[in-house]
Amino acid sequence: MSPSFEWDLVKDAQNQRKHGVAFVDTQVAFLDPARVIARDLSHSKGEPRFYCFGETGGGVLTVRFTYRGDVIRIFGAGYWRRGKKIYEAHSKVPR
Repeated sequence: MSPSFEWDLVKDAQNQRKHGVAFVDTQVAFLDPARVIARDLSHSKGEPRFYCFGETGGGVLTVRFTYRGDVIRIFGAGYWRRGKKIYEAHSKVPR
């Protein structure tokens, strides 16, 4: 079964302007067999939040998200150097 995704349309538009990434395109990062999921300790006050670092056609994408039941809710995404470093250090699938 594939995961379901959701996001706020306003945040999606803001993310596209700021980082050039549409939330619909972030789903590919979750399909990467070498993806790395890490807890977002600095933003997990009200609910647990996470990062997904995954390879996409444009490079290693960092996606900020939470789980709401069986749904993955996207908060933000971008191609950031720090995310690529974490991915390369922790990816479990040999490249």
